[in-house]
Amino acid sequence: MTRSETNPGPLEAFTFDMTEHRRSRLERELDEAADAYLADHFDEARKILAPMAKELPAAASVRELLGLCYYRLEDFESAVIEIEAFASLTGSVEQHPVLADCYRALKRWADCSEACAALEDPDIDPELAVEGRIVAAGALADQGKLAEAIDLLSTRRVLPKEPQGYHLRRAYAVGDLYERAGDVPRARQYFVAIARVEPAFVDVTERLAALD
Repeated sequence: MTRSETNPGPLEAFTFDMTEHRRSRLERELDEAADAYLADHFDEARKILAPMAKELPAAASVRELLGLCYYRLEDFESAVIEIEAFASLTGSVEQHPVLADCYRALKRWADCSEACAALEDPDIDPELAVEGRIVAAGALADQGKLAEAIDLLSTRRVLPKEPQGYHLRRAYAVGDLYERAGDVPRARQYFVAIARVEPAFVDVTERLAALD
């Protein structure tokens, strides 16, 4: 759903009296956790990161990656704690799509809406903004508000002339919403557009076959 892969930065919360040996070991552990995460070994990464987060609660890179591990493990309550901490420590909204999706999973609709709204600033990266809208639309659909969800996510063109990955994700989400609403022709229109650009995108080929 989101661009949740991460490249951890340096640990920010070392104390001044920490030995160079201890600093190097913690940085190595963070790299190991990142490698495990990128290999989809989320629980392995979590086991490395959880003790680090307790020892260095102000290390934003640790809290961020731990939150993403919890998210992938579908422990949404723990993910919220870590990603909220990351956002508080950094002032960044980079992981707000993930945070909003956690709120959505927990049916914390107001919190989900607030996190998505923070991504509507004109200066926000377009990819982040789209990811936020995808989550917001999904939350509306979960509440039975399919028409509102489609209106929120639809654009004049199904895809731009040179679509990026997030354009495909948006179009896929719209197609899914139309199918959920029972509008098979419109759903097919979106899935066909995606398949023409990227036939291997998610399960779009299977989705199209199921609509026939």
